Amino acid sequence: MSKKIIFVSLAGIIILGLIGFFYYRGNIFSKEILKLEIFGPDKAKTGDEIEYTVKYKNNGNFVLENPKIIFELPENSLTEDSKIRLTQDLKDIYPGNEDFVRFKGRILGKEGDLKVARATIYYTPHNLSARYESDTTFTTKIDSAPVTLSFDLPSKVEKGKEITYSINYFSNIDYPLENLSVKVNPVNGFNFESSDPVSLDNSEWKLNTLTKAQGGRITIKAVVSADTGSHLSFSAKIGMWQDGSFIVIKEVNQELEVIQPLLFVSQQINGSSNYVASPGETLNYEVFFRNIGSTPFDNMFVISRLEGQVVDLSTLKSSQGRVMSNDNLIIWDSKEIIGLQHLAPQQEVKIDFNVKLKDLSLLSSSDQVIKNKINVFDLSEEFITKVNSKLELSQKAYHSTIDNIENSGPIPPEVGKTTTYTIIWQVKNSLNEVKNIKVKAVLSQNITLSDVIPEDQISNFSLDNNSKEIVWSIGNLATDSLKSLTLQIALTPGLSQKGKFADLIGQATVYGEDQFTGAITQNTAPSVNSSLPDDQTNSGGGIVQ
Repeated sequence: MSKKIIFVSLAGIIILGLIGFFYYRGNIFSKEILKLEIFGPDKAKTGDEIEYTVKYKNNGNFVLENPKIIFELPENSLTEDSKIRLTQDLKDIYPGNEDFVRFKGRILGKEGDLKVARATIYYTPHNLSARYESDTTFTTKIDSAPVTLSFDLPSKVEKGKEITYSINYFSNIDYPLENLSVKVNPVNGFNFESSDPVSLDNSEWKLNTLTKAQGGRITIKAVVSADTGSHLSFSAKIGMWQDGSFIVIKEVNQELEVIQPLLFVSQQINGSSNYVASPGETLNYEVFFRNIGSTPFDNMFVISRLEGQVVDLSTLKSSQGRVMSNDNLIIWDSKEIIGLQHLAPQQEVKIDFNVKLKDLSLLSSSDQVIKNKINVFDLSEEFITKVNSKLELSQKAYHSTIDNIENSGPIPPEVGKTTTYTIIWQVKNSLNEVKNIKVKAVLSQNITLSDVIPEDQISNFSLDNNSKEIVWSIGNLATDSLKSLTLQIALTPGLSQKGKFADLIGQATVYGEDQFTGAITQNTAPSVNSSLPDDQTNSGGGIVQ
């Protein structure tokens, strides 16, 4: 091999080595010379406006020329110009220099979503022609979505029955939500009939723009066709349409059980065969005997024995039977009742009595059932009547500072001027565990809802702006427990209210599903006005001036 060939080969090897060296150096250059960081909140709420700070520093010995930053906001973010990919030219970055750039956007998504922002800077080192880039990311977790979405739906329903249920929604986001929809998944065995408002496809409802402290309701009517024992799963989502994609903000799920009752020797209390009693009320019993055989019954002798600490036996009465209150007995004899002397096939006879139940203050959590044991001939039948828990509701209004809520405005109120009041709802449960508890009331004339709602109750609170009905979804209450809600309202009286007490909130109703009886228990609290009888400081001074 000639020296010339050797020389050329060595030169080629050296050139390739230099190219590799500078290529390797370039890679190290692009990754380490420019330090790039993003600063922002680790956690945020849906709809929050986030300010990201992108900090950069030249740690090298070269001027980084013609730098350009591209910042990508998290997916589905909201900006004034609807752009989430933002570009900005920067000044040349000299060795040792550092600076920062800020970007803003509102994040959307449901609770638990991770939202990633990305920053990339492109630049050319001085005296080099190659273009380099450095990038980094930052993740924010959505820890809450201050939007309420809830079902007003029973947990049990009979097969073949028509039911009406509601989906309530409410926003506490400090930003108008546009292009909103509520979507409901279809349920097998649940035949849709109608809704208010109307839906084109029976599964999606377009909503108007929702601002802070606004909400509404969708009411759906359907017939249950699923078999007894079936469990139907309901699911609803509220979200925004953006560039053809549905961005879920809140999702709610609830299960419904299909049930079917049975009947033989029948009993009715207060006109119902499945009556659920309440403390303090009077029960009117009717027991029916129907002959379903082919031969008659003659000379029937009927005994009824009542058991249960809730029964006040001193009030036991019967129009035709003999009452033996000391033994908890009532006796009906065919010698005294013509209908018991001869009961032909397919005929029916009725006996009746009434008794009063003890008041709630005299009961304990064990006083939950009443047993009526019926004996006639060799037939024995026992009917059990469950006793509902009693939900107690109080509704009070104050102008004085309560629970750190400060009120303002004139007392007594004046026409055209705004006065704020604190409203306190308190719900107390007694005998049994009660689930799916809700409190409803309607705001009165010239009343608006303030933004002051406890943080831990925002997701359980909703307002229908059309009907002005407010709903507090308490959830569950164990035996002998209570829960309170404090909120603020504002009154601006009109001329028609001058010289009168101004109504603040109408009668409030609390109801829930008693987990022992399976029935709905409910109660009411009277309306409140500007007389403020519970506010010792301002009581009696509420006539509008």
